[in-house]
Amino acid sequence: MTSMAMAAEQQYKRPESVLVIVCTSAGKVLLLRRAGSNFWQSVTGALNWGEDPASAAARELFEETGLSSKGLVDCKMHHRFVIYPMWRSRYAPGVVENKEYVFYLEIAEPEEITLDVDEHDEYVWLDKADALLRLSSHTNIEAARQLVPEV
Repeated sequence: MTSMAMAAEQQYKRPESVLVIVCTSAGKVLLLRRAGSNFWQSVTGALNWGEDPASAAARELFEETGLSSKGLVDCKMHHRFVIYPMWRSRYAPGVVENKEYVFYLEIAEPEEITLDVDEHDEYVWLDKADALLRLSSHTNIEAARQLVPEV
């Protein structure tokens, strides 16, 4: 790819992201609320151009929670989902789908979280059943259902 083509591509958001399910060994799941909304999610975020999924997962985990990525597991899973029309202008023309790579972090006990207040304004640690009811994204629900241990 020419440097001109790369520069043009990089003006758009990359249609790849990460999802990091964070839970305790006792099955408490970390949820973050999008600032100014009632949209609850796990740690998520887009890959930067030139960034691999594992690096993006570690970066997003720290940026959104302050947690260390020590013990972060690449689940070797991904989801594809349609980008809502209201967000498509962020992506290159014709891009309608995003690929989301799934990661998992289990910690011993719930920890105090340092939120990025531009992105999230509240967090909670919930039992798996309650987390599944509160999560807003179907990919977050599917990943939590599969990855969070039953206790």
